[in-house]
Amino acid sequence: MLAGLGAALIARPAQAATEIQLWHAMAGELGRQIESIVAAFNAEQSELRVVPVFKGSYTETVTAAIFAVRTRTHPAIVQVNEIGTATMMAAKGAIYPVHELMAAAGERFDAGAILPAVSGFYSDTAGNLLSYPFNASTPILYYNRTLFRAVGLDDKAPRTWPEVEEAARRLRQAGVPCGFSTHWPSWVNVENFSAFHNLPIATRANGLLGPDAELTLNNPVLVRHVAALAEWQKTRLFAYGGRGTKAEPMLHAGECGIFLGSSGLVADIRAKARFEVGYGMLPYWPDVPGAPQNSMIGGASLWVLRNRPEAEYRGAARLFAYLARPEVQARWHQATGYLPLTRAAWEHSRAQGFYERNPGAAIAIEQITLHPPTDNSRAVRLGSFILVRDVIEEELELAFAGKATAGEALDAAVRRGNDLLRQFERASR
Repeated sequence: MLAGLGAALIARPAQAATEIQLWHAMAGELGRQIESIVAAFNAEQSELRVVPVFKGSYTETVTAAIFAVRTRTHPAIVQVNEIGTATMMAAKGAIYPVHELMAAAGERFDAGAILPAVSGFYSDTAGNLLSYPFNASTPILYYNRTLFRAVGLDDKAPRTWPEVEEAARRLRQAGVPCGFSTHWPSWVNVENFSAFHNLPIATRANGLLGPDAELTLNNPVLVRHVAALAEWQKTRLFAYGGRGTKAEPMLHAGECGIFLGSSGLVADIRAKARFEVGYGMLPYWPDVPGAPQNSMIGGASLWVLRNRPEAEYRGAARLFAYLARPEVQARWHQATGYLPLTRAAWEHSRAQGFYERNPGAAIAIEQITLHPPTDNSRAVRLGSFILVRDVIEEELELAFAGKATAGEALDAAVRRGNDLLRQFERASR
């Protein structure tokens, strides 16, 4: 990936252009929302026309961008999920850092106004913003209020893992097919679980301090948690629904009474769910010191690629300045469930009465700001983390299937994941 991005970007003559392509990975209702927000930007002025182009999943989108770079047909802007940050940073010469872009274009833009839990993910060690945080989410707890009432549970979100277990047991005893599930297994059950319990998943501040980090997933707390999930899987208190977003239909169909998933699911839930939805923070094990801490973000940011016409860069900077406006941020946040990137956008939503009208809508931002982030809960920036996450999820699946103990699975994830980290470290020198 690094070689593809770094070597294929060959200087090309500047061309006058007003069309700016933005390649993205948002389907369904989220795709409609990105089209809506871009259409509003296009309608506000006549010099520029941003064209959003859906390219498939996050992996498919960045892969398409790499191949387009090689044929010199790459877009000015591409959406890359948060775990691709280290890879994009290492592609020196391929990316146009946002802090440089905004300064060169002379656009008013206060990167310091972005919430630290968000900006820290996409900044270098000096605090310079490298990409524009676009859709920032964090996992929260959803529960089916209709089912909870039907089985005699209190109409409130379970706060701890023992409370989740008890609620799931009551649901199953009443004949509900599944107590709870999650999507994005590693993001929810490893990365954010660790952050919420103030535990590192890797050394060197989870990789923020350098590419020589090593995984520490096989700690006693995480081993215990994965063992609990595997045990609950036997009776469908927990039902593993697959990687990525494959488990989400179980939420929409009301098959599971509880679901741990991205705050960015809100738009789809509103469109698809046929039951009353309740919201809560991530559960935690109450005997772990320091829990709950704060959760980390997921989602994606917008990266600018080098060697496009200057007119496109001026347009990209203007688009980012537009997206940063409190009223625009508030509109995106309210429509999608993604986090408002600034406190001003959060205050704008509050002044509009959004949180009063929509109980639970503030939970995501309350959760990521629950406590000041630590080195364990700020971010994860590990090289080739898309591949490392695949390894983690392969090993989790063995534990859930009873083919390995939780300790064996996490030991293997550490060993295999560290091999990938060392390969990335050598390639990025």
